[in-house]
Amino acid sequence: MELSVALISATVLGVGALFTSIRVLFEYERGVVFRLGKLTRAKGPGLIFLIPFGIDRMRKMDLRIVALDIAPQDTITKDNVSVRVNAVVYFRVADPTKAMIEIADYYFATSQLAQTTLRSVIGQSELDELLAERERINEVVRVIIDEGTDPWGIEVTGVEIKDIDLPQEMKRAMAKQAEAERERRAKVINAEGEYQASTKLIQAAEVIEQFPVAIQLRFLQTVAEVAVENNSTTLFPIPIDLFSQFGKEPSAVTSEGKARALKLAKEAALASLPDSAAASGTLADTRAPKITKSERALLEGSAEDSEPIEPDDTQQD
Repeated sequence: MELSVALISATVLGVGALFTSIRVLFEYERGVVFRLGKLTRAKGPGLIFLIPFGIDRMRKMDLRIVALDIAPQDTITKDNVSVRVNAVVYFRVADPTKAMIEIADYYFATSQLAQTTLRSVIGQSELDELLAERERINEVVRVIIDEGTDPWGIEVTGVEIKDIDLPQEMKRAMAKQAEAERERRAKVINAEGEYQASTKLIQAAEVIEQFPVAIQLRFLQTVAEVAVENNSTTLFPIPIDLFSQFGKEPSAVTSEGKARALKLAKEAALASLPDSAAASGTLADTRAPKITKSERALLEGSAEDSEPIEPDDTQQD
């Protein structure tokens, strides 16, 4: 009876020791084993066995990357501008043994080191560098933090500056600077466009100088473009030169007609004279037809527009 009780007790004790000595670790976990308070090694992942009854004790370590949010830091840049900067640090446990032995709380220690490093780097940089070269500053902060946490078995994989809060006065000054820069670019572009347009206008003027009718076609085209809008009345001054081409030919015809009329009148007057007078070219005979004042004015006006005719001194009123 006593033997069976002892056997049962041994069996229960063995089963309990078996359950207390078995551990299962996930792929992202490692177990740091202490045997009677002395570090042995890190085990895992999977199924591991420990010496029961408290001889072996294990501490789990998570090897996944941790995102550490750095609280906003008030600091002054190299060019004496007060800014508030916050960032995030990504790190993981690279050596579980060091992370357990070398430091009591690696999470808190990494957070404090990241804050001091961020303030130091921002204080050594100017505001323009902080805004324009953020990637370079992120890399500098990451390298410094990684060097500080390497003895603890911590690997810093990245640092990202999330926000840079500037004073309102600085924001207004930067907005004015950006606006002035945009206005400068707009004026330069406008001046460049005016220069190119003036060059094209010079070329167009040279073409119009060779073909003057082109300016009339351009005038008519402008009138057609304005006529599209029906809700307005537009007055265009029409140059007299536009009709100069229409008046030249009729005037020439009138002058030629006047010259022919004068010639026919003179021939008719000579034909009505006697032969002797016609031969001498005089109008002394009283039988010659009289020329009235209106006819003489008409003949004199025609003579001015045509070729000159020698006056007849023998004609008498």
